[in-house]
Amino acid sequence: MTTFVRVGGVPHHVEVTGTGPVCVLGAGLGLGWFDWDPVVPLLSPHRTVVRFDRPGLGLSGHARVAPTVRGEAERILRVLDAVGLGTARVTVVGHSLAGFHAEAFARLYPQRTQGLVLVDSSVEERPRTLLPRGVRVAATRACGALLCATGLPRAVGPTLRRLTAPTPWAWLYGGSRVWRAALMEYATYGDAARELAALRRRLPLPRGVPVTVLAAYPGSGSHRWLGRQRRLAHALDAAFRVAAPSGHLVMRDRPGEVARTVLAAGASPRPPEPAAHCPG
Repeated sequence: MTTFVRVGGVPHHVEVTGTGPVCVLGAGLGLGWFDWDPVVPLLSPHRTVVRFDRPGLGLSGHARVAPTVRGEAERILRVLDAVGLGTARVTVVGHSLAGFHAEAFARLYPQRTQGLVLVDSSVEERPRTLLPRGVRVAATRACGALLCATGLPRAVGPTLRRLTAPTPWAWLYGGSRVWRAALMEYATYGDAARELAALRRRLPLPRGVPVTVLAAYPGSGSHRWLGRQRRLAHALDAAFRVAAPSGHLVMRDRPGEVARTVLAAGASPRPPEPAAHCPG
């Protein structure tokens, strides 16, 4: 089912596929619902899969405000309510930046959380920002307006997207809406990391809820990143798995591994942590 729901006055594009327990798939910075396409057919026979585009991205309407972690966690909740899944406990899955949003959802809404999966999630051990948030937000809006006025998104956006991660939806990256939203997510990334760190100090993850960190490992030269992912799993008392070989877009490179991880995390009670083999 494809639908549009209004959250905070913004039309949100939502895809709901399959039947069974609910899982929500959150895409990384600047990405869209279609980046999960390889995984959905593997999950939908067993799960009700919910994907949506954050404001400005994919097919959703323009972003009205700069994003916050708490706001994105609430967005997941409100989208679920809007599509008639307001009573469901869900496995929330976040890739890259959306890992922050998924973890925040689990901490803020433990009664709605069945499982948590972080797919090559963003990691910031010592989050910081160099300039005040208001300055960065204003500067990003001005920069976005200038770039779009030059026609740069239309000229290079679709081509860049096809080169980095081919998709029939690459044409979306020729519009100013997606560029502005992606630039704002990048500019407020440090704020998101700091906000999540504050939530971690105040709100524990729900007891008994399975948590899994699935790290990408493309090969030699990635040991430091793998170590950071392993430490994240340790800090969250999470199971740790490695998708190898895989680049950062694990859901495109290793969809079967992602699907298996999501299905395992949605099971209850919490499964024992697997003895993952970590290259290097």
